[in-house]
Amino acid sequence: MTKAPPRLPVLVVDDSPFSRKLLEHALSGDSYSLLLAENANEALQLFKEHRPSIVITDWMLPDCSGPELCQRIRAESPDSYTYVILLTSMTEKEDIVKGLSSGADDYLTKPFDRGELLARIGVGKRIIDLHREIDAKNKLLEEMAHTDSLTGLPNRRAIEEWAGRQLRGAARHGYSLWVVHADLDSFKIINDSHGHAAGDEVLRGFATILKENTRASDISGRMGGDEFLVVLTHVQQDQIQLIVERLRARFAAKKFSFGGEGISVTVSLGACGFQGKQPPEFSYLVRQADQALYCAKRAGRNQVKIELFSPS
Repeated sequence: MTKAPPRLPVLVVDDSPFSRKLLEHALSGDSYSLLLAENANEALQLFKEHRPSIVITDWMLPDCSGPELCQRIRAESPDSYTYVILLTSMTEKEDIVKGLSSGADDYLTKPFDRGELLARIGVGKRIIDLHREIDAKNKLLEEMAHTDSLTGLPNRRAIEEWAGRQLRGAARHGYSLWVVHADLDSFKIINDSHGHAAGDEVLRGFATILKENTRASDISGRMGGDEFLVVLTHVQQDQIQLIVERLRARFAAKKFSFGGEGISVTVSLGACGFQGKQPPEFSYLVRQADQALYCAKRAGRNQVKIELFSPS
């Protein structure tokens, strides 16, 4: 059984019961879900609650004009498009231009023809569908611009944008923020010995561990190559070693199989934290974490090194 398409929500605004009834009759059927309002205030309340795709409003309302209502609707929903049709008995071009200049998309003169009304709503529906398609594509492009395609983790750009906001919040509210820099040990040997497909599998394996161990209040991502970054908030200094050590141990315990050979891969991690009123640049914390990572590498790899909180 074919599922019926969803009904298009339409808000009708008119203080005349007769006009509302005419519009209700004209739009009766399975295609539209009608909301009826007698004035602008009632219309705005219904708009906030239901976010209709199309608004049909009379020009003359008890508490404001149709063009004014159109402007208020535009201000109420800057992130989504609503198609607005003005109903008017005025036919002067100056009035029509004024209505369209206020942000209305179309107008219809009274008394209206039902066929013309449905045709104009059809135009509105096509435009609404186009806006939604564009919004969906823009959202996808935005996600792609902030996502590492191999691992599905946030990329460097996404981490830096998120961390910049969190640093300001940490300074304002007094909570801690840690930057953890992770680098897979001897990763080049894996690529050289088993091929780049094997290297990709290892990268995805570490990414999975990061995803499974990253709280909603934190972020983890891939910086590029075999380098990853984790930003943790609300973690005390006496807890950070245990948290980062857990990541190291879980990855070291993971087994990979390439060409019938089972291998383990390790990771070295360095961390630097901040807590205070004057936050440093995020790049400074990354550099400090990188220095701690370098110390872990020099100490023999497969280790965790922690820098003390930066001065505030």
